[in-house]
Amino acid sequence: MPDNNMIEQDHRFIKRRIRPMLGFKSFTSAASVLAGIELVNMIRKGQFTPGLHPFQQFAQLAG
Repeated sequence: MPDNNMIEQDHRFIKRRIRPMLGFKSFTSAASVLAGIELVNMIRKGQFTPGLHPFQQFAQLAG
């Protein structure tokens, strides 16, 4: 059972982000919010394209 606890610990962040989004009525709005969250995570990690404004990067991800 210790492996299951490690997996649950790993998914804790995802669960915390997804729970408020269960109320989304359209897939498009949920996908846009998730793309924005991913962009913020990428910027924090330094994995973004240099020279692009953060909003431009968000627009590329969100489509």
